[in-house]
Amino acid sequence: MSEPLTLVFALYPRITQLDFTGPHELLWRLPGAHCVLASSAGGRIEADGGLGFDTVPLGDLAGCSVLVVPGGYGCVAAMEDATFLHQLRRLAEGADQVVSVCTGSLLLGAAGLLRGRRAACHWAWRELLAEFDGVTPDPARIVRDGNVWSGGGVTAGIDLALALLAERGGAGFAQAVQLAVEYAPAPPFDAGRPETAPPAVIGAVQQRLAAMGAARLEAVRRAAAALRRA
Repeated sequence: MSEPLTLVFALYPRITQLDFTGPHELLWRLPGAHCVLASSAGGRIEADGGLGFDTVPLGDLAGCSVLVVPGGYGCVAAMEDATFLHQLRRLAEGADQVVSVCTGSLLLGAAGLLRGRRAACHWAWRELLAEFDGVTPDPARIVRDGNVWSGGGVTAGIDLALALLAERGGAGFAQAVQLAVEYAPAPPFDAGRPETAPPAVIGAVQQRLAAMGAARLEAVRRAAAALRRA
């Protein structure tokens, strides 16, 4: 019988649900996997788009094998949540893998879990990682630095989960899961990265995101300053 494998998804209001539901759809298939949705206080968490998820308090969990931190529009408020950051640090201490998707890496940075490491992030916010001392932004879709695994924006979480399946269950197992969920992306447009998207499309997305840029930068700088004082 496989030993229990606890995977904790650390959630907060206004997460991007695919950041964690994508990896969750793959990772629950690991032998012995027990997936737990948790948040600072527990209770119902609302994601952008209207989906809701029931969670348990992070503080009620003794530990985990894999800690997964998604990104989302709510990451600014989560960076200001001292309880949330404390629980990330506590759970990361005993985890085999600490995983982030999209702007979840900003939360790992705010928790002090990326010092001396490279990390990925959504392309629009990647350079904010450099505000944290000793953190190097990496443009790769999946970045593995020690036991910290980080993915780029949103859908990169599925690729990251496949890599983690291969790490824990072998390449054959990961490929079998990939086939089972028919993960064979063939998008109708080659616009999923700024390197390939049309300039007008890049400009439109940047304009839409600009409104939240200042708030995110200030939140990251406050978190980085707090780590220096700690």
